[in-house]
Amino acid sequence: MMISNGIEDEEKWLAEGIAGIQHNAFYLHRALDSNNLREALKYSALLLSELRTSRLSPHKYYELYMRAFDELRRLEMFFKDENRHGCSVVDLYELVQHAGNILPRLYLLCTVGSVYIKSKEAPAKDVLKDLVEMCRGVQHPIRGLFLRSYLAQISRDELPDIASEYEGEGDTFMDAVEFVLQNFAEMNKLWVRMQHQGPLREREKLDKERNELRDLVGKNLHVLSQIEGVDLEIYRDTVLPRVLEQVVNCKDELAQYYLMDCIIQVFPDEYHLQTLETLLGACPQLQSAVDIKTVLSRLMERLSNYAASSPEVLPEFLQVEAFTKLSNAIGKVIEAQVDMPIVGAITLYVSLLTFTLHVHPDRLDYVDQVLGACVKKLSGKAKLEDSRVTKQVVALLSAPLDKYNDIVTALTLSNYPRVMDHLDAATNKVMAMVIIQSIMKNNTCVSTSDKVEVLFELIKGLIKDIEGTSTDELDEEDFKEEQNSVARLMHMLYNDDPEEMLKIINTVWKHIMAGGPKRLPFTVPPLVFSALKLVRRLQVQDGDVAGEEVPATPKKIFQLLNQIIEALSVVPSPELALRLYLQCAEAANDCDLEPVAYEFFTQAFVLYEEEVADSKAQVTAIHLIIGTLQRMNVFGIENRDTLTHKATGYSAKLLKKPDQCRAVYACSHLFWVDDQDGTKDGERVLLCLKRSLRIANAAQQMVNVTRGSSGPVTLFVEILNKYLYFFEKGSPQITGAAIQGLIDLIKTEMQSDSTTSNPASDAFFASTLRYIRFQKQKGGAMGEKYDPIKL
Repeated sequence: MMISNGIEDEEKWLAEGIAGIQHNAFYLHRALDSNNLREALKYSALLLSELRTSRLSPHKYYELYMRAFDELRRLEMFFKDENRHGCSVVDLYELVQHAGNILPRLYLLCTVGSVYIKSKEAPAKDVLKDLVEMCRGVQHPIRGLFLRSYLAQISRDELPDIASEYEGEGDTFMDAVEFVLQNFAEMNKLWVRMQHQGPLREREKLDKERNELRDLVGKNLHVLSQIEGVDLEIYRDTVLPRVLEQVVNCKDELAQYYLMDCIIQVFPDEYHLQTLETLLGACPQLQSAVDIKTVLSRLMERLSNYAASSPEVLPEFLQVEAFTKLSNAIGKVIEAQVDMPIVGAITLYVSLLTFTLHVHPDRLDYVDQVLGACVKKLSGKAKLEDSRVTKQVVALLSAPLDKYNDIVTALTLSNYPRVMDHLDAATNKVMAMVIIQSIMKNNTCVSTSDKVEVLFELIKGLIKDIEGTSTDELDEEDFKEEQNSVARLMHMLYNDDPEEMLKIINTVWKHIMAGGPKRLPFTVPPLVFSALKLVRRLQVQDGDVAGEEVPATPKKIFQLLNQIIEALSVVPSPELALRLYLQCAEAANDCDLEPVAYEFFTQAFVLYEEEVADSKAQVTAIHLIIGTLQRMNVFGIENRDTLTHKATGYSAKLLKKPDQCRAVYACSHLFWVDDQDGTKDGERVLLCLKRSLRIANAAQQMVNVTRGSSGPVTLFVEILNKYLYFFEKGSPQITGAAIQGLIDLIKTEMQSDSTTSNPASDAFFASTLRYIRFQKQKGGAMGEKYDPIKL
């Protein structure tokens, strides 16, 4: 309630002030229209007396000031025209000083002073000096600030600058600099003093009010930057030291932060670069509460943009040793501000690193130095928990990746993994994902085992459980995504030299073995395929080169592969292990290593017997075994017979009759390999097909017993298609008569009352008959073969 009353009171006082100005402005306009100087001075003084109030907040006072300002511009036009008031400007300058109150007197004096300078009847510097000194008469912070702001505004176009009409006869741009600096110093003192204008409980309100007035003080620095005569030398020797003296001596955190920011924003970048030492020297002298990290970050951002704007300026950075100076300054600031939170220090290092990557991208030692300083700051601290800090550390670690688009460059930075060690487990994973995404996006190849070692150390958060975390706590989807990323990464580790590639594979194997059983199903397959890729490259060697020890041979790699796949038994993941054994067997076949291929098949069969219990998994596994075995050409008769016998035996032992039937007829392909030197045993092909037919019959009867009707004829049609395949391939045991008999059997089954009609199997049979008809009509040798078959 009190607050709303205060606001209402202020509105009332403002309204009264505006009414007073309007009332006196009316009489002032009448006096100006009748060219009555005395009346004009009287009513202008009364009008300006309204600005003597101390009841208004800066925001409301500004409204009042702008009303008065508009009237003063009108009065200035009147003062300029001597014909209207008949008084010389010198007399006028004396005359206005007789006003009763100091505030109206000084506003009028500044207005006449502006006319006085324009008349050139006195040197500009004398009038300006007089005005800036006289304004000391008002020491109330708000009134004084607005008065000096008015002085700065009306004198802005009348400063004796180079090529200005007010330069000459003893007036130089240095007088303009001196005037602005003096006005700035006085305004800053008034602004700082504002904080003592009320009780401590209203400190927050006072700080808000001071913030509203800060631009009045900052405008002086903007004016300084616009003075033509202020070159680098004047800035370095006069302007900057004087401004910094004010900044440091005022000992006010709000003023120091704002003015340091102003200096950085309004003066040219090249000036900052050449006066870096002076500017940075002031930083440790500022109050501890000043947000120096933002100030320095903005300075580095401006210098980075300056460096990016033109390659020609880069030698200047080296010449002034910008990096060293900034690095030392940041070190001193962090040292001086003992209470600076860790997030502040890391933010500074992020800015310094960004600056370094922009200005000295080729200097990796500088980049590593920044990371080293960060490690030093973080050492002795527990794992980072604060999200703001971890966000900054991730920004710090991401910057080199974004700049170089190449993780290999980051891998040469010795302090990079040390910074990562300070991240908590969750953020460590986030950063590891960022690194992997960078590699994938830029298609970066990591080509030595040493670099792979460093890389896997960086992403260890994804590869193994870090202390205090467990895979059980993870979200299943997140875990899968992380492990799939690691799997993709493995395909980016490559070297043309087989020996080095084998070292890389061994390094990766060492790391993934430490990751526990839950990760192995994701990480083992890509490693196995990397090793198989290496085996294919080595196929030209036979594995035992006489006279010298060859480190990377297919045999050695297969031994390693056996160990790698065996590791899956702890998961356990038998289906995956079986698939990988079969892949290795196929590769050993291509390398002509019969014992190795046989051993891999043996392992696959052992897994099938002992580990694969699920009936669906057994069906898939047996078809994979049959398919792989069919493509093998390395085995002698004895080994092939053993493996083929095993495969057909397991096929017939599957749980469901339809699965048995399909597996057995698939085994027929093991006895007829359509290669030049392939096995062609028609007897055993026919044996398999007949056996599958018996099983299909049994399946049909079982369905009849249990459901009272036979199942669809799909299995018979599938077997018919196998008969047609071997018939076309020229197997003498598969005759047209056998095919005719099978077609008749299917037709009989389909017409039987007990058979369930099935559109899919009917269409399948119709399609098969259509194919036979097509072959009959085609003529030629194949047409003759098919001719005896009657449809």
